[in-house]
Amino acid sequence: MNYEELRAGFVKVYGEGGDIRGYFAPGRVNLIGEHIDYNGGHVFPCALNTGNYAIVRQREDRKLHFFSANYPRLGILESSLDDLVKKENSWTNYPKGVIWAFGKFKDMHLDRGFDIYIYGNIPGSGLSSSAAMEVVIGTMVKDYYGFDVTPIDIALLGQKAENDFIGMNCGIMDQFASAMGKKDHAIFLNTATLEYQYVPLVLKGSKIIVSNSNKPHSLVSSHYNERRAECEQALSDLKKVLPIQALCDLTPEQFEEYKDKIVDPTCRLRAKHAVYEEYRTKEAVEALKKNDLETFGRLINESGDSLQHEYDATCFEIDTLVAEARKQEGVYGSRETGGGWGGNTVSIVRDDCIEAFRTNVAKSYKEKTGLDCSIYELEVGEGGRRLF
Repeated sequence: MNYEELRAGFVKVYGEGGDIRGYFAPGRVNLIGEHIDYNGGHVFPCALNTGNYAIVRQREDRKLHFFSANYPRLGILESSLDDLVKKENSWTNYPKGVIWAFGKFKDMHLDRGFDIYIYGNIPGSGLSSSAAMEVVIGTMVKDYYGFDVTPIDIALLGQKAENDFIGMNCGIMDQFASAMGKKDHAIFLNTATLEYQYVPLVLKGSKIIVSNSNKPHSLVSSHYNERRAECEQALSDLKKVLPIQALCDLTPEQFEEYKDKIVDPTCRLRAKHAVYEEYRTKEAVEALKKNDLETFGRLINESGDSLQHEYDATCFEIDTLVAEARKQEGVYGSRETGGGWGGNTVSIVRDDCIEAFRTNVAKSYKEKTGLDCSIYELEVGEGGRRLF
């Protein structure tokens, strides 16, 4: 939809008049650095040019009205600034959570509600539509109320909403990428300090390809929170013998020396992934800066293998999609991306091999899983912002 269509959609639902404004925040894909944003590590995501749009008008009362163009049969869902409570299986928990977080953590309270019209065009699951929702609402609240918050503050408030309101114990990566994205750049982010640098995504002769397994996943009901608890247990064991604050403070050599101090063997595997993923991410960023796609791709593969074997965060469909991608000519690397147990893979594919990649991977995947995958050429976009 273009801006006029979005505005017309809002007017059809809520009527004309008033100060109608439009906002956007993107989804993200993480190139490497998976499941370490809550382990004090570095991540390397980029924002997409697809995401969530919010067309909004402020009300005179304290009511909150929500309408999704993606789920029109649900109609207008009503809440209130005085009723910011989580509802079972409702997408409105995400915008309500952000509004709640402004008051809870910034003492920034809203006195008037909104009519909100949402449209999302992120393909499939696993590309952080939830973070895009949180950031677009945070951007809107800041703009209407003139609150003194930065894009990084908005990312942190989105994370707080997800952790403490939604119940998803995620790290900061998704919200940070959505709030701080830069066109044609990835973000090398230290999740422990929030120091970051933009790295140009100049893949000479190649493209980033995202393949959606069309295997849905629910991170809250999956093993995500369980994995975080396992990492915390491993860290607790290691803290008894090492002065560290996070698993990613360790070098691989230190991990090998002290790994037996982690009592539970499963927790030991989770920690191994975190420590080695931190090393791989740093090496991958340096390789990309040199346009060394062979090394970059190898590290992506190693990351994917670790997600499968050490972190146990994949599934049959994802494993199949990765395996078929890696068989194709011109593929430097391929792995699962995102929270895990479904969703998407990310691959680096040579330009002259992309069409064959699409055809061959889709065919093989269908034969082995019975599912159709959706394959997209990634376009890297800007972070959350006002559109009109």
